Amino acid sequence: MKLFIAGHQGMVGSALVRRFCDEPGVELVLRSRSEGLDLTNQASVDSFYASTRPDVAIIAAAKVGGIHANNTYPAEFLFDNLAIAANTIQGAYRHGVRRLLFLGSSCIYPKHAPQPMPESCLLTGPLEPTNEAYAIAKISGLKLAQYHRKQHGLLFHSAMPTNLYGPGDNYHPENSHVLPALIRRFHEAANAQKPDVTAWGTGSPKREFLHVDDLADACAFLLKLEAPPDWVNVGTGTDVSIRELTEAVARVTGFKGRIIWDASKPDGTPRKLLDVSLLSSLGWRARISLEAGLKAAYASFLDESARGILRS
Repeated sequence: MKLFIAGHQGMVGSALVRRFCDEPGVELVLRSRSEGLDLTNQASVDSFYASTRPDVAIIAAAKVGGIHANNTYPAEFLFDNLAIAANTIQGAYRHGVRRLLFLGSSCIYPKHAPQPMPESCLLTGPLEPTNEAYAIAKISGLKLAQYHRKQHGLLFHSAMPTNLYGPGDNYHPENSHVLPALIRRFHEAANAQKPDVTAWGTGSPKREFLHVDDLADACAFLLKLEAPPDWVNVGTGTDVSIRELTEAVARVTGFKGRIIWDASKPDGTPRKLLDVSLLSSLGWRARISLEAGLKAAYASFLDESARGILRS
């Protein structure tokens, strides 16, 4: 099986490469932008598919960022992610890719979706405004895959992961997600022996976090199913308060000072948890606990810093 992993140098793509590199009977097909593959350019993607002829594709490429980045560059987030989804999925159809797995995000669901969020709540209400552009692009990719399956009988399907973390994460001080931002902040505070760190809000909102290696394993599981759902949530089925998460990061990084909560700052959505009962019923569950995952993520942060390859 010739497996194309789009976005193989990113956090998710790298985890997929680790998962499939020793898989018997799998030949990885990988190409980066520097090697001539521009996923936002239709002609570039078509040329790649025509020359490599992969059997299976996992679309893990995306322009990603935290709230600040999504709020600041919504046009780029919509255009780039829409182009990546359209070019890779439509190109796969044109060039005979027999199976495709498109990776979306839990942000596709409405802002006021029921908790935990089932797959059925898609398009039942307004999206969270701060990441609406990204969500619209991901919904479009999910629907394009679904419609190719419906119209052409192709085995194109999608997975919607919850908040991800792990090796290769982005630790930019402004554009990263909450967990890598916390790791960097408390690491720097511990090194500087700061007496305290101020955290935004009350710490009461709850969020779900999935180690990226668990996601890669879930993708491998889904690709083995003969009749997978059109889209399925991938998460742990459990969540943690931002306060508990912050305290756990402080422990892992060795920060000994106080954490001061600034309740004048916004908390955001009270809870975001995926309903993973569908995937569980199919036979897959996450295996990496948050505590173990945080220790592994911090070790990766230190290693990437030492080698000068930290994404920041």
